[in-house]
Amino acid sequence: MATDPLTGVRVLDLTNVLAGPYCCYQLALMGAEVIKVERPGAGDLARVLGADPARNKSGMGISFLAQNANKKSVTLDLKAQKGKALLKRLVQTADVLVENFRPGVMDRLELGYDVLRRENPSLIYCAISGFGQDGPRRDDPAYDQIVQGISGVMSITGAPDTAPYRVGYPLADTVGGLTAAFAISSALNANPRGTFLDVAMSEAVISTMGWVVSNYLVGGVRPAAHGNENTTSAPSGTFATADKPINIAANRDEQWQALATHLGRDDLLTHPDFATREDRKANRVALRDVLEAMLRTRPSEAWVAELNALGVPAGQVLSVPDALDDDQLAGRGMIGTVSVHGEKMRLAGSPVVMDGQRNMPETAPPDLGADNTTIWSELGLTQAEIDDLKQKGIL
Repeated sequence: MATDPLTGVRVLDLTNVLAGPYCCYQLALMGAEVIKVERPGAGDLARVLGADPARNKSGMGISFLAQNANKKSVTLDLKAQKGKALLKRLVQTADVLVENFRPGVMDRLELGYDVLRRENPSLIYCAISGFGQDGPRRDDPAYDQIVQGISGVMSITGAPDTAPYRVGYPLADTVGGLTAAFAISSALNANPRGTFLDVAMSEAVISTMGWVVSNYLVGGVRPAAHGNENTTSAPSGTFATADKPINIAANRDEQWQALATHLGRDDLLTHPDFATREDRKANRVALRDVLEAMLRTRPSEAWVAELNALGVPAGQVLSVPDALDDDQLAGRGMIGTVSVHGEKMRLAGSPVVMDGQRNMPETAPPDLGADNTTIWSELGLTQAEIDDLKQKGIL
């Protein structure tokens, strides 16, 4: 199908927690066969993470459920010689291997790229780390909050009196995983295949800070925290109403003029403090106070409808539950349902719609080692050999 462009691609997912699993989940949603290779007895750490202690205890923590549907799971001790040998045999059948260990770990296990490409010269090997495979920070821990801090994101998040602030979700992990998925998809298009991809979460995040970075590199403007204000224009930011806050982006002069007129404040158009874009930017705080005096008189929904009809971009600031229940998201079918141990569970599908179709999670996140018999049998192991390896803790 056109909506399953990675059908026939086998991905070995040796990753843990979020950046790597999220990367591999995106590949799985696009049709790839993704096999999680997990540590016997424990598996992905995310299996015991999340807001529900009972699910954590069962090895199906919510953090694991979020990005491991459509995958298979096998267990393998990569420190054991037989485990190393089995991984090499599995690599021979794979197109892609993804890992997010600290740099050097796979080499110490004697399973680094130079070793594995001898098993499969066409292998696309993707290593996701906090700061890359070389450089003075290469051995630093790749925790999302650490990366957010070192990449500069926290310094520009929040208001001048509250920054630095952590972004409210694991931004670095997610952006790093998405960058890795993009890189892998690109490498799959190469002819001949076979490459080593070094994806640093910190660099992935900095890449997404395009305007902020360029304002400093090119314009010499030191980035700062501006709260909910858009530094390129005014009035452009978050404003209070009678009930919920709304965002208004009156970035063009004609939008500003329409906004002021609709609020009954034509006098602001000729006021010396607000006459030009630069005037409005310099006096944005005073301007917000004046506008909010009018905006607070009516509810957010009314203002949003009226302003958008006038060509003044506006939108409510929603909570996560409200966003998930919003008619727009629900109508486009981004949230799907899978059955996990008989329980119906809602999970996010692909953020991409291809040819009018969105790829959704179809199979539940796997139990630890759920596919041991199937996958290892495909490599020629007998059931007796599989049972013996399980007894020895290798599987």
